[in-house]
Amino acid sequence: VIWTTWTISLRRECRGAPPKQLKAAHHDFLQNKTLQYDVGTVFGQRILEYTLTLCQGNYDYLERLPDDVLLRIISFLQLKNTTMLAQVSHRFRMLCNSEKFWEQFVRNHCADFTCDMEGIASAMGWRMTYFTFFHKSGTKE
Repeated sequence: VIWTTWTISLRRECRGAPPKQLKAAHHDFLQNKTLQYDVGTVFGQRILEYTLTLCQGNYDYLERLPDDVLLRIISFLQLKNTTMLAQVSHRFRMLCNSEKFWEQFVRNHCADFTCDMEGIASAMGWRMTYFTFFHKSGTKE
């Protein structure tokens, strides 16, 4: 863990001062409550907890997957499941609402979709195409 700080001051003697760096091994970070407090204060409790988890050796592999891989995976979910997934995090909300997701979803779930409809979907948007042509209102999907 590398903690870098800069001194911002109007004093002449502080001008051009280089940043200070504190480097701590994962084990040392877990013991250093002051450094943990600083990380929590600047970045928030969520980032502090995530950093502590990483330092304990618990990696969130799902978080490390590239967007295109996650989009491919979630495009196979049922629509009601993607609605719930979108509530999990900001990243999943962005992915579940993206045009790329809706394109893959339409291609995977809509048997009546033809190549001739690609131009329409590109023009009006894949999400709108799904709700206009394929979504049956009143059914639970």
